[in-house]
Amino acid sequence: MTKVLLVDDDVELTSLLSEYLREEGLDASAVHDGKRGIEEGISGSYDLVVLDIMMPQLNGIEVMQRIRRSSEIPILMLSARGDNIDRITGLNLGADDYLAKPCSPSELVARIRAILRRTGRHKQDQEEHLLQSGALKLFPRSRTAEWQGHHLELTGTEFNLLEVLVRSAGQMVSKQDLSKGAFGRPLTAFDRRIDVHISSIRQKLGKAADGQSWIRSVRGMGYQLVEDQ
Repeated sequence: MTKVLLVDDDVELTSLLSEYLREEGLDASAVHDGKRGIEEGISGSYDLVVLDIMMPQLNGIEVMQRIRRSSEIPILMLSARGDNIDRITGLNLGADDYLAKPCSPSELVARIRAILRRTGRHKQDQEEHLLQSGALKLFPRSRTAEWQGHHLELTGTEFNLLEVLVRSAGQMVSKQDLSKGAFGRPLTAFDRRIDVHISSIRQKLGKAADGQSWIRSVRGMGYQLVEDQ
């Protein structure tokens, strides 16, 4: 199994991302300071490092420089600032890719797999993983979807939200959990983006035989994907 090292001082975020990566068939571990990041990054025990730039004491740029002195392990840089200077500096110093925070877990997984394919570290036993609820099929690695036997055209955000709902098909998913799972961050007050995107997904799925939406609203709480399709 592909082993991914997360180096980030945000314990809550790394816990969330580690759980998501494991669900996607990636063996994820996390350390929360630059010194440990260097030690683990050059240990030979991992296939890829996800490295945050903004850390106390040793920042991500310094950590990457030290890792690069003795290892060519692929490195995906993260930065909450989304600063072009950070991005250019990181890529020039040897980062394989760069992703601005906050990012959705599913986009992170897609970036990781793309790096692994480019660098030849992709494990051959990792076949396309299928998520299915009735007539709805999602393929997270290729980020494609099928509905009732036909290709379903989705935006990236719609795919992220639908993936969270499919993983909990038949159960109510709170808006807070949808935000964390699809966007990688907590829901903020007065944020209606989830409602807007869910409305778009509903239109693409059409109505069930009873005239109701396949995605039901749980008033004031969240949404539920109907399991019997």
